[in-house]
Amino acid sequence: MKKIILFSIYCLLWSLTGNAQRIALIDMEYILENIPAYQKANYELEQLSQQYQKAIEAKAKEAEFLYNAYQKSANTMSATQRSQKEEAIVAKEKETMELRQKYFGNEGEMRKKEEALIMPIQNQIYETVKEISMQKGYDIVIDRASANSMIYASPKIDISNEILRKLGYSK
Repeated sequence: MKKIILFSIYCLLWSLTGNAQRIALIDMEYILENIPAYQKANYELEQLSQQYQKAIEAKAKEAEFLYNAYQKSANTMSATQRSQKEEAIVAKEKETMELRQKYFGNEGEMRKKEEALIMPIQNQIYETVKEISMQKGYDIVIDRASANSMIYASPKIDISNEILRKLGYSK
């Protein structure tokens, strides 16, 4: 009976160690910081964002100007004039919101530009990670930059520099 129990425990332990998964880490922030094309794309997106934000702020100031003018002269206007001014203010505010949506919405210009500039770089990184993982037999690759609950990981399993080398950015 003892032999059967010991043999069962041995088989259980052997199966657990035999199925151990190989894990690697990458630091996506570190990788992206070392790719000049990403830095250039990020700069371009920042410039475009500032340009769009200025256009939105200008439209909002127009609405604010209309509102302030309305406040100053509302007492001297007829009901029809007040109604027209209020409609103009609401229309300007609506234009501002539509412009914000056009530039920064889910289907907005910024999203499209980001997809055009950033996505190809990220896809190239993901394909390289996949290729290296298959070559080296990694079962799991974890992004250190987005793994909030990771307390410690050995630098030995970090393959970020290997990814950069494979992409042509030696480190």
